[in-house]
Amino acid sequence: MRNLIEFLTKNNYWFVFVVLEVVSLVLLFRFNNYQGSIWFTSANYLTGKAYEIDSWAVSFLTQGSLNEQLTERNLELEQTVQRLKEQLRDERLAHDSLNKDEGQMPLISDFHPIHAKVIGNSVNRSDNFMTIDKGFVDGIHEDMGVACGNGVVGVVFMTSRHYSVVLPALNSKSNISCTIAGKGYFGYLHWKGGSPRIAYVDDIPRHAKFQVGDTIVTSGYSAVFPPGIMVGKVTKFENSEDGLSYRLQVLLSTDFTKLRDVCVMDDKAIRERLDLLRQANDSIQPRKNV
Repeated sequence: MRNLIEFLTKNNYWFVFVVLEVVSLVLLFRFNNYQGSIWFTSANYLTGKAYEIDSWAVSFLTQGSLNEQLTERNLELEQTVQRLKEQLRDERLAHDSLNKDEGQMPLISDFHPIHAKVIGNSVNRSDNFMTIDKGFVDGIHEDMGVACGNGVVGVVFMTSRHYSVVLPALNSKSNISCTIAGKGYFGYLHWKGGSPRIAYVDDIPRHAKFQVGDTIVTSGYSAVFPPGIMVGKVTKFENSEDGLSYRLQVLLSTDFTKLRDVCVMDDKAIRERLDLLRQANDSIQPRKNV
């Protein structure tokens, strides 16, 4: 206590100076319109800047979560839209588009997306690869489908503990089963190089009826992707090299040059089918003599 009193006594003139300065500033800005307007404007500017910085920081910290939610929601909506279109085209459901025979359609509840960030990507090679920041400790395995909010991305090619390499649609070895939405004809998506927005669907039968502008979606036949994931739009078509089928040029819905957030398709039904196919493949391999 004695030390405090000595300190105040020794520096009393500084405290008096500060008090007088505060009083003078209050009188200056309160009773002078010009100085008061300057103070008011400056205070508002500083307050606004503080709120702006706070809003930017919150937006930056939550942006990743929002992107993941939007990506997942877009995928769910794409599948729902495709299923509703197929129901509406079915004459048996013309009077009841909400028929409860849900067993004929894969359920959204079977789809559990694993969100990931693209940390490495190329689009200007003939065999492009993509790296994401999730691995087998996150539940990712080889041959899982990868999609984004706009549509198909590719298939998981290789995994490590915390990272995975994806074979995207922009790879000459990519081979994704697709169908013309609502028409039932299916073929396989291939990329021939060149523009990262253009790919081709081969093996469409000659008797198929379609037109430019039709939507291409995943067929669900490949045991990798569920049906109804957006692939792109038909921009033109031509005869195949052997003349026995059509080749469709497709404008891809996914812009690989701007890809940041993806979902790995963790689907129980797909995994079961894929495991069954692997077992069947192993069973027909020629056994070696021991």
